[in-house]
Amino acid sequence: MTSSTFTVLPRKDWEKLAAAHEKRASRYANPYVERRNRGLKHPVEDFLFTYYTLKPAQLKRWHPGAGVVLLDAPEYASQKFYRTLSAPELEQLGLDTDRAHRLASHNSAVTVDIHAFLEKRGTAVDFTREILGNTAAKPGYFGCFGMHEWAMAYKSVENNIRHDYLDLRLGAEGTDAVVESHKIRCSHFDAFRFFMPQATPMNELQPTRETQRVLEQPACLHANMDVYKWAYKLLPLVSSELLMDAFELAWQVRELDMKAAPYDLVDWGYEPVKVETAEGKAEYVKIQRQFALRSVQIRNRLLQVVVDYPTSLNFQESYV
Repeated sequence: MTSSTFTVLPRKDWEKLAAAHEKRASRYANPYVERRNRGLKHPVEDFLFTYYTLKPAQLKRWHPGAGVVLLDAPEYASQKFYRTLSAPELEQLGLDTDRAHRLASHNSAVTVDIHAFLEKRGTAVDFTREILGNTAAKPGYFGCFGMHEWAMAYKSVENNIRHDYLDLRLGAEGTDAVVESHKIRCSHFDAFRFFMPQATPMNELQPTRETQRVLEQPACLHANMDVYKWAYKLLPLVSSELLMDAFELAWQVRELDMKAAPYDLVDWGYEPVKVETAEGKAEYVKIQRQFALRSVQIRNRLLQVVVDYPTSLNFQESYV
């Protein structure tokens, strides 16, 4: 351990970062918790908290990421995948002997325990490295026009699907007609698996969990929302700043996903992107390209976190 490989943060510095993160995350998490406590739902803004597994309180909890030492931080000593530093380690980082021994004796100098994380989550890191690298390296496919959401609502009358508090913007017959008049080419398994049965054979691709790592591509809205999933599965190895960048991308992608979906969301404040029209398709692709660029940048930042860490495929864990 050398000072050149670690960033050392005194409490006054890391407390400011933690407070700024909590404020940033609370903007999204607190309204969801308030709605949940009141038994209310939101068709767009709830998704990142109900579909993904990171809880609001976990999103708001700040992590500095690997390679950072927090001083006077005993509250982190007992958190998962953190370890305390010894006095000799602290002295190597440039702290004077008295302060190093005081911090060590109080278990109040902490850092992410990279070894423990890799020992427990090695397969997750390997899988994440593979899927992020494969996806970032691919060209984006910009000809899907969000038809995955329409395929999920296809033949809703036959399937006795009720859309609860959201009406179909074009009605059931109009929705079916849009699906039947478009090429369906969904590469994302976790979107494809929600297709209505009649729409499944219409998809040019038949993605599976096994082919997920090779089929995903950076124009796919659902793959770009999933960048957030890969980020939080690497906590606390990744920083909360990177996590929130992925979260906010996913938040904005979800908005486009639902604006382009067959549902009427005008009363919720969302004007439709009418992908059944040429103008709507052009608008969709314009925004989709912006998201694809941002998603690749965030994927590459995540890859920088994990690419140099040695991992072992002997550790078994469910990570999907």
